[in-house]
Amino acid sequence: MPGHRIKLTKSEEVAERTMAFHFTRPAAFDFQAGQTMDITLIDPPETDAEGNVRTFSIASSPFEDQLMIATRMRDTGFKRILRNACPGLEVDIVGPDGSLTLHKDAKRPAVFLTGGIGITPFLSIVRQAAHDKSKREIYLIDSNRRPEDTPFLDLLKDLDAECSHFHFIATMTKMQTSHQSWIGETGLVDAAMLSRHLSHTVRPVYYIAGPPQMVTAMRKLLLTAQVDEQDLRSEEFSGY
Repeated sequence: MPGHRIKLTKSEEVAERTMAFHFTRPAAFDFQAGQTMDITLIDPPETDAEGNVRTFSIASSPFEDQLMIATRMRDTGFKRILRNACPGLEVDIVGPDGSLTLHKDAKRPAVFLTGGIGITPFLSIVRQAAHDKSKREIYLIDSNRRPEDTPFLDLLKDLDAECSHFHFIATMTKMQTSHQSWIGETGLVDAAMLSRHLSHTVRPVYYIAGPPQMVTAMRKLLLTAQVDEQDLRSEEFSGY
């Protein structure tokens, strides 16, 4: 895959300990919503055992003229450099890669199950679907500890209000530690929660992205519910 050199244009906090980074997009860089790219730091002032290359889901959508990633801000050399970078920082990218993209049969609903920074590929997909005025039914079930920890929460709420074919279901698992109010689902995603929101769907395709433990739990839940493994697609986000 060809490489490109791009520049940071801005950074922003999108949840507690989670930041989004916006970069210029090369004219020749085409991708599908849900894909990834590798980012390499150029001559960084510090490094550590984890190295200077990371794979990120592209959180922006193909219709946009910039590239965005988002990540939890652990204390690593790579992320310290990103956190402290000023606009104009140059990085190298290679991509796109990855196959966590929408199935072709638009008559079959898509159900996204995620938590934490696993939201990034699905953010790209749902924003592209909204831009295209897609009539495909999309359900996004997003589990986090608190509203404060939920990346892009307001953006996803707005999309749910604006798009009749997009259904956003957020659940919070530790509201007792939150300083915000919450009207919505609470607790872990389980069979009862899926039934409340998905019982009327016909032959959905399920997509899971998030920490390995969460992906394993969701796969087990769906397989126990007799979901065909061919209708399951997943991607683990390790070390983020």
